Amino acid sequence: MDLDLAAVRAFVAVVEEEQFGHAAAVLGISQQAVSKRIAKLESQLGTELFDRGHGGSVPTAAGTRLLPHARSLLAGAEAAVRAVREVVRPLRVAVLGKRMAATDLMEFYLARHPHCDTEIVISNMITTSREALRSGIVDAALARAYGGPVALPDGIVAAAAYLEPLYLLVGKDHPFAGRSTIGLREIAGRPVWVPGAGVPSEWADFYRDLSAFSGIPVDTRGPLAGMAEIVERIADSSSLTTFSGDGGQTPWHPNVRRLMIVDPTPAYPLALLWSAGNRHPGLRHLIEHVADNYNRDTAATCWVPESDQALFGVPGAVAGR
Repeated sequence: MDLDLAAVRAFVAVVEEEQFGHAAAVLGISQQAVSKRIAKLESQLGTELFDRGHGGSVPTAAGTRLLPHARSLLAGAEAAVRAVREVVRPLRVAVLGKRMAATDLMEFYLARHPHCDTEIVISNMITTSREALRSGIVDAALARAYGGPVALPDGIVAAAAYLEPLYLLVGKDHPFAGRSTIGLREIAGRPVWVPGAGVPSEWADFYRDLSAFSGIPVDTRGPLAGMAEIVERIADSSSLTTFSGDGGQTPWHPNVRRLMIVDPTPAYPLALLWSAGNRHPGLRHLIEHVADNYNRDTAATCWVPESDQALFGVPGAVAGR
């Protein structure tokens, strides 16, 4: 039996829109045409597919059984058309949030390669950029390659993208406020507030390793605040401090001071991740761009967790050297 794809498409539209009239509007045809297509499909299958009541059109048991197969038929047809026409969708790259170094990196790339058909997918702390890659939502992700509650699966390739140095943010009344730099060993024993590190994640593991290396207690208590709220808290305090990455867009505040951390400089190891089996034609160009622009020259003065050192070419550091 050869099913009419137009009739199958009408069936799925009615299920999703719950009314023949709404389905007709979505399909761009008349309600009468939708009814004829559904009637043709019901005739071919020898059963009714909808209970047509005053409140809308609800699939019968047979319609419910048909629905997943109908959707598969439509997806297969669309895939066949794309394969023949060689339609290439945009390269999709996941980043974690808008105020992040990963977003800056991608915007730098797109500004210099405006003809690259690339989409930036903003993730969040629930669906991280690594999770978006694992689930197949995106072609690549900018994230840390190690740590986290779920390890990356086999077949994921990582390339060093950016060592993002951390700064210490303090209020204008903090004892460190008159400084422009501070040694990592000078912060030892002083709690630094990083509420985002309370989420089980690769960045939480980064701060745990940094704490173990430096002797800096990382305070993750409190609600998961946005960076603007954190900056406000820092500005109003004479004792509270937090870390801020060199990249991204930390909200400006007149009462906040930004100190470079040295000897060594803790840096968040941002990698480009992708599946070795991904054949998207735009992926290779992005990989080459990332390799050409990795700030390897800063590696000698940085600290990263031991698991990231080989990928980023960072030598093992000793606190307070």
